Amino acid sequence: MSEKATFGAGCFWKPEHVFRQIDGVVSTSVGYMGGESANPSYEQVCTGRTGHAEVVQVEFDPARISYDELLDIFWQIHDPTQLNRQGPDVGTQYRSAVFAHGDEQEAAAAASRDKLKGAGNVATQVTPAGDYWPAEDYHQQYFEKSQRYRFGAR
Repeated sequence: MSEKATFGAGCFWKPEHVFRQIDGVVSTSVGYMGGESANPSYEQVCTGRTGHAEVVQVEFDPARISYDELLDIFWQIHDPTQLNRQGPDVGTQYRSAVFAHGDEQEAAAAASRDKLKGAGNVATQVTPAGDYWPAEDYHQQYFEKSQRYRFGAR
């Protein structure tokens, strides 16, 4: 039986691409979580007024990859010390966040984050998962789509 993990690590395109390559990941989806409005659009989230973060939701097989291993990947693919930004992307929608699906994930994420805090400032939020709103189709598997378009295949 699969489980879900949801991570905010800046723009959702790169994290989705990375997690899609991992053995044990069943599927990925990009979307929005942690905000106040229902079914926000990309344009609304980009204003920073909805409170949502861009996230990747990962469906994984815990018999093949553990949640702790997913957390390790999450820490490696972005800079958790940057508050409300990743590189040139600035705003609360680009915050570093773990949205935990249950108490076990929340405890594991908090413990994992606290280990990193010993090495410096970590801005990552750990919070219970809320409503997940899938992003528009053109954002899903964006890297794969953009490679096809770049090389002429459709």
